[in-house]
Amino acid sequence: MYTEKVIAEFTNPENVGEIADADGVGEVGSPACGDIMKIYLKIEGDKITDARFQTFGCAAAIASSSMTTRMIRGMPLSEAWEFSNADVVDALGGLPPAKVHCSVLARDAVRAAINDYRTRRGLEPRETGSSRCCDGAGCGSKPEND
Repeated sequence: MYTEKVIAEFTNPENVGEIADADGVGEVGSPACGDIMKIYLKIEGDKITDARFQTFGCAAAIASSSMTTRMIRGMPLSEAWEFSNADVVDALGGLPPAKVHCSVLARDAVRAAINDYRTRRGLEPRETGSSRCCDGAGCGSKPEND
């Protein structure tokens, strides 16, 4: 069901925890799904210098969070904003269709953290568009895949 990479990220996730003095924090998720992600960013200039996460959810949610924080470190904010859930899925070697929503949550958490950073600095948040994690009946709905 899960790739070896997903299992490795789940059993040995990197960047777990919070950043007490984070420059941006994004929390997304759905209690109906059971997956909730919180991404913390440290930003210097226009680059993400640190990224950490706290995730309550399944193996795919934790693996997606871990992989995302590893991938966005060192990225300029503009590039991190364009980071897609497909990037996460590819880096994990794939996710079962019913678990792709976890990668969407990871992307959305990054965007929420960037918008929090912008808001804290008196800037307008960027338009996030809308994505749907779950249909209220549990995980397995079909989110939009970038």
